[in-house]
Amino acid sequence: MPQTLALTAVALAITVFAGWRGARPWDPSRKVRMAPWRFIMVIGGAVVMMLLIHVGALLGVPQRTY
Repeated sequence: MPQTLALTAVALAITVFAGWRGARPWDPSRKVRMAPWRFIMVIGGAVVMMLLIHVGALLGVPQRTY
């Protein structure tokens, strides 16, 4: 459980940072952007969601099967 919560915090921090960097306006006088910040934000959000589902499974939240 502690490892999962730590990974969730790290993934959330990466997602928030990438969202902040991706929302900044592009400055043509600087170098070309080399990191796809919005894509990193989306991937980080997906990882956070998977880790939250994993935390729920560790806590015993029942799964719904339709």
